[in-house]
Amino acid sequence: MPKIRIKQLKSPIGRNIKQRHILISLGLNKINREKIHEDCPSINGMIDKIKHLVKVEKV
Repeated sequence: MPKIRIKQLKSPIGRNIKQRHILISLGLNKINREKIHEDCPSINGMIDKIKHLVKVEKV
């Protein structure tokens, strides 16, 4: 499967608690952290909820 790189650009302070939980489940909890995940519908759904906090690029 293709892979995607997710980089956290903004802090979850002052955001909805669900958005913070999504960041933690993706392995992101500090600004400028990067993780590589498979490009699957469940990951894309999580990214859609926090697209204002992260940057996504295909690997």
